[in-house]
This record gives sequence, structure tokens and C-alpha cells, in this order.
Amino acid sequence: MTIKLSDYEKGAGFDGDYVAALKDLQERLSHAHARHIVHGHRAIIVMEGWDAAGKGGIIKRMTAEWDPRYFQVWPISAPTAYEKDRHFLWRFWQKLPGSREISVFDRSWYGRVLVERVEQFASEREWKRGYDEINEFEAQQVDGGTAIIKIFLHVTQATQDKRLADRLSVPEKRWKVTHDDFRNRAKRADYLDAMHDMFRQTDTRWAPWKVFDGNSKKAARIAVLTHIAERLEASVPKSLPDADPELVALAKEAFGYKG
Repeated sequence: MTIKLSDYEKGAGFDGDYVAALKDLQERLSHAHARHIVHGHRAIIVMEGWDAAGKGGIIKRMTAEWDPRYFQVWPISAPTAYEKDRHFLWRFWQKLPGSREISVFDRSWYGRVLVERVEQFASEREWKRGYDEINEFEAQQVDGGTAIIKIFLHVTQATQDKRLADRLSVPEKRWKVTHDDFRNRAKRADYLDAMHDMFRQTDTRWAPWKVFDGNSKKAARIAVLTHIAERLEASVPKSLPDADPELVALAKEAFGYKG
């Protein structure tokens, strides 16, 4: 099915107890993370979307109950000179999860076909070739046993403008606003074209995109976290092993553990 971002602009609020729903989801995510650790699985979560769409807020709440030893959030910015001297996927290979780990990418390799395309940091030949390179890269990860969850957060221009203004009005949040936000804003039509091409070319069977309406922060958070919880739960066995008999015996001896 063709993905059209205009289908994700209703901005309907969350109908329910947000605090309770968030707490339940964080518990589900915690259990799913524990199963990844126990069963030695790994996963990649890609967060893409407009500036000020809410990616950071979702990541913060998603990882709130996770064991910090077994996940990593990678905020992706412009490549360094050293990274530019190599294939564009090289720097992402360094950040892939190992056994028992989840890697969260706050922006990702899709910069090749978005910002690098629109801002002409890559030639037309390079970014067009990037679609196949990305699809093959993701297929390699899935074939190797890594689950990939790709999220895109969409907001309207009006919503984005309000959030940028709100950030500028709060001293503790002003650092989040950069010149890039306004450079990207001025080329919204070009970015929309690039985004729709990206969906057409990289919404694959093995690594599909899931787009969310980000115009209501609370509704978006619950929707995205629900999707991620479902995908993580589906990628690992539901069973958990019994306690090690030797450890149970030690606990009985040490403090009278009764199981």
C-alpha cells in the first residue's frame, strides 16, 4: 500500500488515561527487553521524522525501564570527515547491536536519501543507488536474526512551527533549535518528495515502514510505543527459563528462599 503523509495529519488526541497507558506500555517494553537479554536476541529501532516531531520524547519513554547495559541510543548527525571518506553505511555498521542488545537510531542511514539528497550532499547517482544499498543492508540484518522496526513521525508545518516557537520560549529547551531546523523548513516540499520516494523504494517486506501522526504528542507516544512493544514481543520467545537449581539452592542456604 502506498504511504501518503497527508493521511497522517488529523492530530486526534489520546482518548484515555495517558499516565496509566504509558505505565502499562513501559512495563510491556521492559518485559520484552528482558526476553531479548535472556534469549540472546537483538533488535534495531529506527526513528525518523520531521524536526520537532517528537522522536526524542518517545525514545525517552521507551527506554525508561530498560537495562542500560543492553541498549544504546545513537543520535545521528552529519558525518565527520573521516566517515565521509568511507561508504556511507560504514559508520552505521559500527553501531549495530550485538547479542542481547537493542540499538535505537535517532535518525539513521536514511539521511542518504533525505537530507543528503535535498541538500545535495550526495550526487543524484549516489542517493539513487542508496535505495538498493539500504534495502540490502537491512536484509542482511534481518537474515542474521536482527529485528528491524522503522518508525516515521509526521507533523504538519503548523505543528512544527508551534513546537519550534515553544522551544525558543523555554531557556532549557532553546539548545534544541538549530539553523538546520529553518534550512529544512524552507525546503519542506523537497523533503516531502524525498520522503515519499523513500517510502516507495524502502518499504520492504522484511523491513516495513510504520508512519504515525505526531500532531498530538500523547496520542503519538502511545501509538508508537504500542507498535514497538508488539514488534519486540513478536520477535522473541514468550517463555522464560526456570531459575537455576544451583542458584535456588544457594538462596535457600543464604536467606531461606522458598521459591
